[in-house]
Amino acid sequence: MLLKSSKVNEFRLWGLALTMGGMLLMIVGLAGIVFDWGTAGRVLAIIFMTLGMISVLVSMGIYFWAGMLSTSAIVIDCPECGRRTKMLGKTDRCMYCKTILSVDPQYQPAAQNETAAGQEAHFEPSREYEQKPH
Repeated sequence: MLLKSSKVNEFRLWGLALTMGGMLLMIVGLAGIVFDWGTAGRVLAIIFMTLGMISVLVSMGIYFWAGMLSTSAIVIDCPECGRRTKMLGKTDRCMYCKTILSVDPQYQPAAQNETAAGQEAHFEPSREYEQKPH
């Protein structure tokens, strides 16, 4: 359960990893020019700078996608920790305490101690938090 998190946080984690990886690739590419490795260094710089730029652009797309998903997510109060969290889909995890949340009463987690209290938390989302069609 230590490495599990909510779906929105997973998207943000991948966006951050791609941003940092892209910047690292661009720094490695810059070494070919700074240390004057000749023609091979310039080719290395072009390749790594391009890969780094693509990685940063993909991460920007992931952050945009996570932001769009986050605006349509249901905001609920976690029954375990009492904090407000966002839920995507029928099952998700609390952003803070990692409790499995589900709107499906038939849902059974794979292991009994997946949640902080050892049992799943079922709830009916409040209508006041749902998005209203315009």
